[in-house]
Amino acid sequence: MPKTRPVSDLRNHFTDILQLVRTDVEPVFLTEDGHENMVVMSMEAFEKINLDNEIYTKLNEAEIDRIFKEASKESYNYDKRLFDKKLNPLYFTKIR
Repeated sequence: MPKTRPVSDLRNHFTDILQLVRTDVEPVFLTEDGHENMVVMSMEAFEKINLDNEIYTKLNEAEIDRIFKEASKESYNYDKRLFDKKLNPLYFTKIR
């Protein structure tokens, strides 16, 4: 469950927020006038989020590469069949 605190707590209760961020390794959302305004998190949480983003990005890129390679392979096989001697009409005509 995300922890939400008013932004004034950052000034008035900084050590409490610091302790909360360090022990839970979860971000603390700070609100101003009832709206989430900023996030405070430990370096460990920040690095974990960045690592997760890198992993998801690489998985997404790998999936895109796989899709394009499959499409390219299908296209190559189709082109190969078109120019196969059995299907190529030029194979049966005499060149003068």
